[in-house]
Formats: sequence, C-alpha cells, structure tokens
Amino acid sequence: MRRGLGSEGLVRRHREPAKLWIAVAALVAGTIWLCSFSSLGLVGTFYRVQDVDVNKLWRSAYSNGWRASSAPRTYWPSPPTESDSSGYLRVLLNGGLNKQHSAISNAVVVARIMNATLVLPEFDTKSFGHDESGLVDIYDVPHFMKTLQYDVRIVMSIPKITAKGNTTNLRVHKIAPPRDAPVIWYRTVALEEIKKHGAIYLTPFFHRLAEEIDDPELQRLRCRVNYHALRFKPYIMKTSSEIVTKLRSEGHFMSVHPLFELDVLESRELVLLTRKGQKIMLEYLKNVHPRNRFEERRLLGKCPLTPEEVGLILRAMGFDNTTRICLAYSKPFAANQFMEHFAANRFMKPLKALFPRLENHTTVGPGKLDENTRGLMWSAVDYMVCLLSDIFVPTYDGPSNLANNLMGHRLYNGFQTTITPDRRALARIFTDREEGRASGFEERVRRVMFNAHFGGPHKRIHPESFYTNPWPECFCQTKAKNHGDRCPQD
Repeated sequence: MRRGLGSEGLVRRHREPAKLWIAVAALVAGTIWLCSFSSLGLVGTFYRVQDVDVNKLWRSAYSNGWRASSAPRTYWPSPPTESDSSGYLRVLLNGGLNKQHSAISNAVVVARIMNATLVLPEFDTKSFGHDESGLVDIYDVPHFMKTLQYDVRIVMSIPKITAKGNTTNLRVHKIAPPRDAPVIWYRTVALEEIKKHGAIYLTPFFHRLAEEIDDPELQRLRCRVNYHALRFKPYIMKTSSEIVTKLRSEGHFMSVHPLFELDVLESRELVLLTRKGQKIMLEYLKNVHPRNRFEERRLLGKCPLTPEEVGLILRAMGFDNTTRICLAYSKPFAANQFMEHFAANRFMKPLKALFPRLENHTTVGPGKLDENTRGLMWSAVDYMVCLLSDIFVPTYDGPSNLANNLMGHRLYNGFQTTITPDRRALARIFTDREEGRASGFEERVRRVMFNAHFGGPHKRIHPESFYTNPWPECFCQTKAKNHGDRCPQD
C-alpha cells in the first residue's frame, strides 16, 4: 500500500519547484547583466562600474554580426512611367534640417505608396530664420534622383498641360494630411484625390506619415533615402571633411550637440545676469516663449542637458581634460544676438573649464565661409562633423532635433559610438547635487551611464523613433538563424 507523504513530505514537495524558479530567476538576471555589458566588449569578466575603460568607447560598438542593408529583399517593381502614374505629388517642408530630412524621406515613401510622381520637395523659407535656401542649395539633387530611380519617379516641377492650343499650369489640389497618417490613409483618401485632380499639394507635411509601418520594405526605402540618396552639396561635404581632418590631426575627438531651450536659460541662469540683462531676458521670454514648469519637465526627462551637465557626465565616466570636443551648433545659434551672446558665454564657460580643448566649426573651419553661409548650410556641416566624429553625445534626442536623425545614421554607418544620457534617470542626481547633496555623485552617474548600448544594435522600444534606431529593418546578419535577417545578395 502506498504511504502518505505526511506534512514534511508535502513541504519538501512544494519547496522543489520554488528552488527551481529561484535558479531560473538567477540565470535570467545573470544573462541580462551580461547583455548590458556586451556592447562594451566586457562579457566574461566581472567589472565594477569604476573599472570600465572608457577608451574602448572610441571604437565602434559591438555589432554581433549585423551590418547595414537597405536593399529590397522581396519583389520590388519599378516606379510607374508618366502614363501609368497616379498623378503628381507636391509637398512643402518647414522647419530646420532634421524636420526637412525626415519629411523628404516620408515624401518619397508616400509617392511610392500612391504610385505617384514626386515633384522635388519645396522648402518653406520663412520657417527657419528666414533662410532662403532650397533643396537644390543644400542637397546634391542629381545624386538624389539617380539613387532613387528604381524606387520613385521624381521630376523637378509639374509639367504644363496643353488643351485646345492653350498651355496652362496643372491645377494642384491642396490637402492637409492628418498627423502621423497611416499608410491606409494614403492608399484611400489621398489616392482618390490625386486620381481625381491629377496633382495634390500636401501641406503641412512634417510628421504626416506614421513612423511605425508594418511593411519592412517601406522602412528600408526610408533608409535608402536618409542614408544614401540625401547627400549634401559637394562644397558642404568638402567643408565638413576639412573640419574633421583638422580635428583628427591630434587624435580622437567627440562631438556634442547642445540644445538651448529658453525655459532652461530662464530657470538656471537668470540670477547670473545684471539687472539690465534680467530685464531684457524677461521681456524676451514674455513675448516669445511662455514660461514652462522647468523642474517638472526636467524630472520627466523632457529637458535638454546643459553643456555643464554634459561635461560633468563625461568626467564622471572617466574622460579627462585632454579630451577634444567639437560643439555642433548652427548659426544663427540662438533666437537673437543677445541670446546668442548670453548662451555662449554663460553656458559654455563651465564646460570649457572641464574640457579646455573645446572647439566649434568657427574655430577649426574655413573662416570666410562663415560670413556667407546661412543657418541650414551650417546645420548640414554640423551634421556631417557629428556623423564622422569618433563619439557623438546628444543633449536631447526628441522629435525634430538634429540628434534624432544623427543617431540612426551613426547606427547605420557601422554602429559608431553614441553616448546617450538617460535624462530622466540623471535628473534627480543633478537636482541632489544642486541642492548640496553631492555625496556619491560620480558613482551614481556612472551607474546610469554604463547601463547603455552606446550605439550597438538594440530593439526599438516606444517612444524611440525609427529615425533614431532603424534596427532591425535596415540591417542584416551575415550568419542569421532567422531567414528574414539574412543579407541579400549583392
């Protein structure tokens, strides 16, 4: 006869699964810990935070066999001929370089979705410091059109139509697309309108196509536009190359993209101004930029880091004062001359004290170009210098910001190191320091900063943008287990 287990037997029986789950949990935790350090090449050895060698960050991040690839991997028919096209698509692009860059990419994808002919996108010259530069002034248009010849049909302008011996312009029907419109909107509403009128004009067009698209081929088209077709004019590339060559003449260099928001200036530096300066600043903020709740936004990670905070982070990580840094900020640097002078003098002094080898494009670039170059052109130069730097440090990576596209481009360019501070995790640390609770400051910063991927391949998690991280759609793996990740034939 089978004996009962008794009370002790039952307890032992229930303890066995518990031990098993504890062991599994320990294994998972260890795996996660190892993965967090894999991008630094530290797997296999136990490292304390203070023992991490930041010199390894001057090299590209660990790729794990992934490489950039935006070529189509399924059937990809040629774009329509003039007679087969649904009609002509015009778009108006506003804002700075990053907004325009993203919108051009979206315009190409929308034209592909609707089987339409894309008219070379237009820039709104009133939306960025009254810069009158057009797409033809910033980008290499022949290269743009040639690179995309197998994706979309592109024309410089809408052709005139002739009827009964009279030549007239084709009337263009204006439409305001919804923000982050899904693909289905363009395949139904917009397509119906373009077929009805022969040409449509989409304005405004920034953020008018959803970033997350289920079709990976359309996402790869975005990458072909962003990282292959959109090449700057030769003189911009030449200027950028000269600056990078000078910076590299003395070894590695990192680029930092500072972003100044007026509420940051107001909250932190107003007390440092003279009474006359305070009056000017307050009047300016009152008329141009309503006061925001800075501390609340800061704790949520929604405020850019100041140059001083970037300097403190880098020193805590282990970068010493011999590190060469290039600041990438475009001209006009701020909203007016007073703000430009104020930001440059008040904000840069603490960073320069930490890192004396501080440069910008005016100190290492050709001086005569600075006098004649407008904001968008200098933004393009800054973009290339940041792209080609050994390390890139964004102070803010939100939508519409230069760093947004740059981070994705550096990932695509070979997993170049990008140090992306977790602003939300760091906010409390900086607040404690400012309020006199500075004990353990550097150790706390290091714990946040070394729990990062530093530009290596990683899963895109909302709210991270596709433009910031186009992995895995625009990458392939040389020895992939998953068929969809395999690299296409050259």
